[in-house]
Amino acid sequence: MPIKLPRRTITFLFVGIVILCLILFFRQIQAFLLELITAFQSIETIREYIAGYGLFAPIISAVLMIFQSVIAPLPAFLITIANGALFGFWWGMLLSWSSAMLGAALCFYITRFLGAKYVVRIVGEPAVNKADQFIQNYGNYSILIARLIPYVPFDAVSYVAGLTPIRFIGFWIATGIGQLPATIVYTYLGNRISTHINLMLLGFGFVISVSIVIWLVKARKSSDEQ
Repeated sequence: MPIKLPRRTITFLFVGIVILCLILFFRQIQAFLLELITAFQSIETIREYIAGYGLFAPIISAVLMIFQSVIAPLPAFLITIANGALFGFWWGMLLSWSSAMLGAALCFYITRFLGAKYVVRIVGEPAVNKADQFIQNYGNYSILIARLIPYVPFDAVSYVAGLTPIRFIGFWIATGIGQLPATIVYTYLGNRISTHINLMLLGFGFVISVSIVIWLVKARKSSDEQ
């Protein structure tokens, strides 16, 4: 019979391996993180960073999107715009959308596996409380609405959703639909504009997102009153 290790033991082993790797490769990891932070200074720098990997650029882009979703508070929209500039509208949108979906799913299951204490340490208690209150207020529509609102932290919602009774399939579908408008807008910007962001288009995308949210809130209130 295969040996089944307790969850806590697996967690300790994983953390121990991570710490050992950090000690052995400290300088390399430090240099990589500094290079990565520098790459996120602007659209042009992140585009050049991803493009520098040649044929592996799509893989690097996906890894960066997942990395920022799970660990680093880095601006995901820069990656989406860069994907539009590098890979065109359709492929860039598909790459950004699918890698963000993978990042969200990973956050969701990390929470289910490690629990609330890990989420608070990674995301921060204020962000967790804000996301938790948002989910309580809007119930089944919360994930969809949160994805449509630009200022709601993507990773915080994904982590907190794992603490709720929300089923993964519902979370997955709402995430996919909710993040699509912003992904389309930012990919279009990257595809059409190489170094300068058109503020009018950004404002237009923001207005569309807010309008959808207002419509959903009004629809929910109407259904509650009936």
